[in-house]
Amino acid sequence: MKQPLDNFGLLLHLAARGMRKSFDRRAADLGLSSAQWRLLINVSRLGHSTQARLADVLEIEPISVSRLVDRMEAAGWVQREADPADRRAKRVVPTAKALAIYAEMKLKATDVYTDALQGVSEADRAILIKSLTTILTNLSAGDCDPNLSMSEAKK
Repeated sequence: MKQPLDNFGLLLHLAARGMRKSFDRRAADLGLSSAQWRLLINVSRLGHSTQARLADVLEIEPISVSRLVDRMEAAGWVQREADPADRRAKRVVPTAKALAIYAEMKLKATDVYTDALQGVSEADRAILIKSLTTILTNLSAGDCDPNLSMSEAKK
């Protein structure tokens, strides 16, 4: 029996929310909030990124990123440095402390994905990934790189 199309958005939202909550539980021992680990993953993956770019990637207001970076800088997870391309901007870079747990965070994410995909065949997983990539491409309308979105989703 086909799932009605009007459930698609809700199912996609609930699946993403469930994965975030599962990761939050697993990452609690690292002492990071959901917002903090999301920022840390992106800073670690992107290397040097401006706060404006992080706000865009995290889909939160720049002032919220600034406050988040303030807390994470005080805790030794990130540091700000001058952006050589724009004197007004600051780049956020991961510290050695952040880079040291990046691999552990990726392992925790892999565990979440493994749990989420239990009972889903390899063939169905391939279809799911292909379908989600197509959806991202369809919805990007030139304002984002679907390959970047896929890599972000994998991290």
